[in-house]
Amino acid sequence: MALYEHVFLARQDLAQAQVDALAEAATKIVEEGNGKVVKTETWGLRSLAYRIAKNRKAHYVMLQIDGPAGVVAELERQTAINEDVIRYMTIRVDELEQGPSAMMRRGDRDGRRDGRGDRGDRGDRGDRGDRPRREDREFA
Repeated sequence: MALYEHVFLARQDLAQAQVDALAEAATKIVEEGNGKVVKTETWGLRSLAYRIAKNRKAHYVMLQIDGPAGVVAELERQTAINEDVIRYMTIRVDELEQGPSAMMRRGDRDGRRDGRGDRGDRGDRGDRGDRPRREDREFA
């Protein structure tokens, strides 16, 4: 059987439970067609690069699928019909990525930075002393 990654974007006004229900429906379609969903990742509500059908944000969900091509065709047909899904894309891959996807790793990396984080080797600046008041400075 072939390996696929299927990503869909759901409308921003859906609750997380509704997004999970969409993922479950997609999983059911795959399993009915003798396929298997290896992994499901919810990437959360993210901003879009441009507005799509009056939406500025969307819920992103990725499914890793191991199944025949007919299953993917049916999944795409059902996804295109669903009015809660604003975009979708399915690609065939040579192998499925083990562990968290790049999008999930990116979130972990951003969380570790916590705003300011490590600024590199800036050295110890030490005490810079008192600075003159603005009105006492001379300007050339």
